[in-house]
Amino acid sequence: MKLVTRAQLGWPTSAAPSQTTTKGVKVHYEGTPVSTKLLTDHDACITEWKNIRKSHLANKTEGYSDVAYNYAACPHGYLLEGRGLRKRTGANGSQTLNQAHYAIVGLVGSSGLTEPTDAMLSAIRDGIELLRANGAGSEIKGHRDGYATACPGGPLYAWVQKGAPRPDSDDEPGTQPPASSGTYTVKRGDTLTSIAAAHNTSSPELAKLNRLVDPNKLAIGQKLKVPAKTQPAPATKPPAVKYEPYPGASFFLNGSQPAFGKKSPVFTAMGKRLVAVGCGRYAVGPGPQLGKADVTSYEAWQRKCGYTGTAAKWPPGKTTWDKLQVPKS
Repeated sequence: MKLVTRAQLGWPTSAAPSQTTTKGVKVHYEGTPVSTKLLTDHDACITEWKNIRKSHLANKTEGYSDVAYNYAACPHGYLLEGRGLRKRTGANGSQTLNQAHYAIVGLVGSSGLTEPTDAMLSAIRDGIELLRANGAGSEIKGHRDGYATACPGGPLYAWVQKGAPRPDSDDEPGTQPPASSGTYTVKRGDTLTSIAAAHNTSSPELAKLNRLVDPNKLAIGQKLKVPAKTQPAPATKPPAVKYEPYPGASFFLNGSQPAFGKKSPVFTAMGKRLVAVGCGRYAVGPGPQLGKADVTSYEAWQRKCGYTGTAAKWPPGKTTWDKLQVPKS
């Protein structure tokens, strides 16, 4: 879970009234046009979230004590803290409805950016699980369930009606959890690290396999899935997969600017991998000539890898290039 806290946003402790339990969580959207710039600029997501809070606090008719939602989810998979845990929402339409469910808003709207990314859906799911661990019941509903509104919009509501499943495609290449072969019951004194070592795996893999929101919090008697132990087949070796080595930042630049117009089969292979991991921003292509869509797509990939601001900008870095696993052209 990639959580951005109120402190990181520069906000004080929420003044919203406390509420320790609800029936569950309701999912929302902005209901107004949202710029597609959010897809390629995580800083724009933070600005959007801050502007939502600012507009709510300026709404004297409604009298909001804080931004209306407990959390927001952005296209890059970040969960942005609003009112936070155990706070009554102000988003569901009335006091009665607000007391029934906590609220998470996806940063999509009625036009422009309307389709949630897999990373956004995964972040909403992170928020649901976090709220469930802190007083929310099992219900997952849309704002329109119980109130006359189009919220949370068609795409988000269709996902809610399916039970808000966590998208499989949100995982980065090479980070799929190992197959489960059984369960382990947590005992007194166990840590995730000690359990992982006993089952020949790592604590991050074990946390991923069990979708743990907080890997440091294990309960005695808790059942954990443990990975299968596999041995390589005797006398056989899978063929080595050959990937393009990182060519260096200068390969992608003309001076300090992107090398637009440069031709290489590497760009075609790179673009196909960006499409495969859900970061393709191509209207046509990809192709061998470097264009703006390649730059936009790769910056989306660097943000998906957790980089923000200038660290996510072109050119590709070695860490994200190696993770992308571009096949040799």
